[in-house]
Amino acid sequence: MVNVSVVGGLLFLVSIMLIIGVLATKFSSRLGLPALVLFLIAGMLLNNFLFFKDVEMTQFIGTLALIIILFDGGTQTKWSNIRPVIGPSVSLATLGVLVTTFITGLAAMYILNFNLLEGMLLGAIVGSTDAAAVFSVLGNKNFKKRLTATLEVESGSNDPMAVFLTIVLIDLIQIPDMSIWSAIGTFFLQMGLGLLIGLLLGKLTVLVINHIKLDISGLYPVLALGSAVFTYAVTDSLGGSGLLAVYVMAVFVGNSDLTYRFSILRFSEGFAWMMQIVMFTLLGLLVFPGDLVEVFWEGILIAIILMFVARPIAVFISLLWMKYRVNEKIFISWAGLKGAVPIVLATYPILAGLENSNLIFNTVFFVVFISALVQGGTLSWLAEKLKLTGDEDDSQATIELINLGNTDSEIMKVTIHKHSPAIGKSLNNLPLPSNTLIIGINRSTKLLTPTGTSVIHNGDTVFVLSDKEKRRKAKIALVGEEEKGKEKKPKKA
Repeated sequence: MVNVSVVGGLLFLVSIMLIIGVLATKFSSRLGLPALVLFLIAGMLLNNFLFFKDVEMTQFIGTLALIIILFDGGTQTKWSNIRPVIGPSVSLATLGVLVTTFITGLAAMYILNFNLLEGMLLGAIVGSTDAAAVFSVLGNKNFKKRLTATLEVESGSNDPMAVFLTIVLIDLIQIPDMSIWSAIGTFFLQMGLGLLIGLLLGKLTVLVINHIKLDISGLYPVLALGSAVFTYAVTDSLGGSGLLAVYVMAVFVGNSDLTYRFSILRFSEGFAWMMQIVMFTLLGLLVFPGDLVEVFWEGILIAIILMFVARPIAVFISLLWMKYRVNEKIFISWAGLKGAVPIVLATYPILAGLENSNLIFNTVFFVVFISALVQGGTLSWLAEKLKLTGDEDDSQATIELINLGNTDSEIMKVTIHKHSPAIGKSLNNLPLPSNTLIIGINRSTKLLTPTGTSVIHNGDTVFVLSDKEKRRKAKIALVGEEEKGKEKKPKKA
């Protein structure tokens, strides 16, 4: 028989966890701290009321949360922004993780009296830049788009290397005579399958969403998120990198001409924040403040070496032949935030039963906490000092679609960019398709009621009521042929 009081108590704690988490996002920006720091603190404080040590459940929820967070971050990443930085980002995601792992691993070996493999294992666990932390910190900041794109792609694609190194090093500790060459082959197989399956299932997801007709429009975001989880599960079962596949799939979906875009993006954004709250709070529940005191000085030393030595060296080596200025490399070095992935990976040695697994977990947690607190809290300040803020918003128009129930019409929210052919034209002179009506113009902070003589200005947000099959023609009339993130090539001087 179910103990009602226990269920009620757990639900009460969950509700408090979510409410505190949401409020923490508000105060974190005022305090200049990443929200994940407050989530971790909330989890540790809840240890006084709830004893939680289910490592397997935490690992499962953490993985699910990472899928949702990667999907949300990927769908909001513009292909036009990331295309020029794919090379540097991949270099950071592979070579950068290797260099960071090696330097941090050597430091951990001497500071914690580990053997070489144990030191490298800790280095591998904290070697990757965390997508959840990066998307959280960079999402609402006005950093240079090139740097933001580099960090987003790096954090979305470097998890396979960290997971691979962690699993291989655990296997080498348990099976000393294991062949390293077979492990290297497995890595390239995981990366290849992750890219291929991510692209294929991304195309399939767009095809299904754009052609299936559901009676309830609110189910389309559920379908999209279900496709992301399905992408991870299929890729992982075939031996590929599930997290990489989810990110690739999400970037493809987000840059496609997708109906129900507004509903899908808003739902995934809210759900991703909820999963961040749950994930970081659960991770905080696994640690007691007293456990961190035991590795206080060791954790500080490793964190300092990671932030000021390992990460900068890895960045400068990875971007050696890339066209990044010194101040940009310094910023990328400092933006190598640690978050959920290292803590989730730190549960692997515990489940594998390694001798120093608890020491590794507590050290990793401490390092992540210091990284999020120090690096995340000073990132905006550093960007201003390095003069890496304030890009002009010259992005192409974005369209957000609001479905009107079970009808064939929808409201499009169209942002007019500076190259739009509609600028300077009155509504009467716009070549809009039949049965298409502009129902509102948002200019600066005012919502204007349009008339036939209303003139379109650069930067306007126009709300258009149109039939679904005519949305492309309406889009062309307002923003031209450029779509899916394509940009005009600058004229040569």
